[in-house]
Amino acid sequence: MGFAGKVWRLLVGIKDGLVLLLMLLFFSALFAVLTARPSPGAVREGALVMDLSGIIVEERSKVDPFAALLSQQAPIGEFQARDLVRALDAAAADKRIEAVVLDLEGFLGAGQVHLTEVGAALDRVRAADKPVLTYATAYTDDSMLLAAHASEVWLNPLGGAVIAGPGGDILFYKGLLDKLRVNARIYKVGEYKSAVEPYDRTSLSEPARENYSALFATLWEEYRANFKKARPGADIERVTTRPVEWVEAARGDLATAALEAGLVDKLGSRADFDARLVELVGEDDWGDGPNAYPHTSLGAWLQDNPAPTSGSAIGVVTVAGEIVDGDAGPGIAGGDRIADLLDEALDDDLKALVVRVDSPGGSVLASEAIREAILRHKAKNIPIAVSMANVAASGGYWVSTPADRIFAEPETITGSIGIFAVIPTFEDTAAEIGITTDGVSTTPLSGQPNIIGGFTPEVDAIVQASIENGYEDFLSRVGSARNLSRDQADRIGQGQVWDGGTARQLGLVDQYGGLDEALAWAAQQANLEDGDWHAQYIGTEPSPADTLLRSLLIGEGEEAAEGRDVAGLIAMRQQAQIARIEADVDRLMGARGMQAMCLACPSVKDRVTSPARLDGLLAKLVALFGR
Repeated sequence: MGFAGKVWRLLVGIKDGLVLLLMLLFFSALFAVLTARPSPGAVREGALVMDLSGIIVEERSKVDPFAALLSQQAPIGEFQARDLVRALDAAAADKRIEAVVLDLEGFLGAGQVHLTEVGAALDRVRAADKPVLTYATAYTDDSMLLAAHASEVWLNPLGGAVIAGPGGDILFYKGLLDKLRVNARIYKVGEYKSAVEPYDRTSLSEPARENYSALFATLWEEYRANFKKARPGADIERVTTRPVEWVEAARGDLATAALEAGLVDKLGSRADFDARLVELVGEDDWGDGPNAYPHTSLGAWLQDNPAPTSGSAIGVVTVAGEIVDGDAGPGIAGGDRIADLLDEALDDDLKALVVRVDSPGGSVLASEAIREAILRHKAKNIPIAVSMANVAASGGYWVSTPADRIFAEPETITGSIGIFAVIPTFEDTAAEIGITTDGVSTTPLSGQPNIIGGFTPEVDAIVQASIENGYEDFLSRVGSARNLSRDQADRIGQGQVWDGGTARQLGLVDQYGGLDEALAWAAQQANLEDGDWHAQYIGTEPSPADTLLRSLLIGEGEEAAEGRDVAGLIAMRQQAQIARIEADVDRLMGARGMQAMCLACPSVKDRVTSPARLDGLLAKLVALFGR
């Protein structure tokens, strides 16, 4: 009985502990729900502080709580470009905001189109005679282009600034696959379709090198032109063409080198920066610590300045990230999910539809599902416009073909009209370790496809024929949409990647402009007057659960992120390269069909990894259940 009593008391203790734990989780979740969304009442006269710890994206990803918890890393903060532009335009017109602060300590990057859009909004703030100040420990290409639009650029004296320019190395796996005796079977159409080259080459083909060189040269020229316009006094030529000489002239002091080159205006600590803001907007008597100044966070400001909802609705559907089969997303373009969203919106009284594309492509089947859903809206005789953001290539162009008019920016990457598939087989690997295959076949396709025994020539021929047929389908859609013959479409196809300016000359794009220009055109075509319409974003409103998870895992973001110097940023990019290897392996080994994908069109998410580790209760729970 004594032993049974001890067991019983142990079980009761475990039960009581679990009850307490569940109660703690319940009240923590309740508190988080009540505080997850910032209150418009938090808006104060003073400075608008935009802590951009993370990346700027077209569409914010859905938080995967299990992945975050198991990795014990908070997901990367994501800021929708249109939200930042709305916040800055509202700040320019609101008397309560006297200055704008861009905290770039934790900024990890953005696409070039998004940087240009946000930079233009910063210019409008300055045109309203309101100062814009930035602070960071390290500036790189993306953060430097944003900071160039500020009236005062501050740098930590222990930090630095480096501009590298677009381009860089691509990883090739042919040598490794040969060592492992893995046969990567390549099926493609398009002389320039280089997405398969990492698996069957050890270096870039000459056509791909030629195409990439022209593309990156144009993007680099656009970057320098935008930078010089925003910050004409900076010596960007010396910084980018003679970097060693530039740094050595400052005796290796990267901060001093940045100051002397005109990349930044002031060197100072965070306390010095805060003191400067006190000079501009006054002291906050209710703030914590010295040099506190009255300010409003980005979240509270957006809540206080919602997007307009009056007048007729113009639908906006977002195709962002890799296009994949299924319901993935947001932040990833799941073909079924986007098609369902468009079909649900058929019952809405939309006067026009704008498709915002920021995708390097992906699954042909998913791209076609999205295209067909767009055509169902077109059948209602409403105007259809496509607005291309950073990337609208391959499958991203496939979904753009139903448009009546296509808008793109000079920095947009588009084209890449081509099809491919990669299927690994392991017959040589199996033979190396003593596994062989044998059997009886009644037809050339019996037992095929056989990834261990290898494919028969007939299987290879059938798959290649299907890829060639898919390419002809692609050309047919492009030719019909852009009034081109099959041969004309083929000449600008073949997997070639184009910048927005060249694409416009080739007829793949109709007009320069961003989302605002596409919306204005759609409104005009629908005979809507200014002020009589609003953009209705289809399926992009974050769910309460997603908002709660972001609040728990990431936080509001009012506190400055941990600063990283230039060496720290380089180390973080190395981690991102490891993540890229994992993605490349998944692309080879994953069960994927025909792909219309652009290798030269990486997302900003490919360049970063999650930098923050979870702490507090969540980390303890993860540690507990992860044992």
